[in-house]
Amino acid sequence: MKLIHFIENGISKLGITTDAGVVDVAAAAAESGAQAPLSIHEAIEGGAAALEALQTLAASTDRASLRKEEELKLGACVPAPNKIICVGLNYRKHAEETNAPIPAYPILFNKFNNTLCGNGDDVALPKVSVKVDYEAELAVVIGKKAKYVSKEDALDHVFGYCNVNDLSARDLQMRTQQWLLGKSCDGFSPLGPYLVSADEVGNPNDLTIRTIVNGEVRQDSNTSDMIFRVDEIVSYISQHMTLVPGDVILTGTPEGVVLGYPPEKQIYLKDGDIVTIEIEKLGKLTNRMVAE
Repeated sequence: MKLIHFIENGISKLGITTDAGVVDVAAAAAESGAQAPLSIHEAIEGGAAALEALQTLAASTDRASLRKEEELKLGACVPAPNKIICVGLNYRKHAEETNAPIPAYPILFNKFNNTLCGNGDDVALPKVSVKVDYEAELAVVIGKKAKYVSKEDALDHVFGYCNVNDLSARDLQMRTQQWLLGKSCDGFSPLGPYLVSADEVGNPNDLTIRTIVNGEVRQDSNTSDMIFRVDEIVSYISQHMTLVPGDVILTGTPEGVVLGYPPEKQIYLKDGDIVTIEIEKLGKLTNRMVAE
């Protein structure tokens, strides 16, 4: 199932994306009298029962009442996670292109909710940076409370997956040994357009992943190149902190980022650039970069 978060008249709404259009869950539930989650976070926390209710609602909704996705204002598909946890240097070829050693353990850092934005939003290139880079990443959304979870059971705690662009101001990121500053500028985590349930995605470590800038493919890889796979990441993090429904984990980026190019070929994102992140089964996430 593909869920979206859209905003209408200042109100956040839950939508179900189908081949025929988008089900406005609140409107459909009100019309039919059915009980269903009315927000992304209610859907995540409701687990299998919530998904079943949404599937039933979608199946019974009249096609005439479906909305056109292109006419909706989308927000981040997970609008208010408790935590945004990121894994650095998690693709072997990306580590190699940046001349970084292969990590023995997942390198963890975090971002904040100020970085979240949706498909179609403009992203401001901060005036304090001249080296903003793209990073296509698979985002994992937790569906069940997880603490001391084994690798074998880890994927049972995942609700679904989505695209994310882990935008990075490299000059700020490398200013100190801590990466936080360069990762947490406003709008630096476009997320979406869809939150796709885990059952529809299948194996998260066998998905093509790409970045396209102004029509040019810059990153073209597969999540199978991850050093630490999704089940390992979820298990590892859960040994150290409790993961709760709605937490978002960014799993690293493949080779092809600007930072990995020879210095003379490094052209960072500029005003007007159109960046699309595309992961198999998860749709396309597109944002325009604009000068702050």
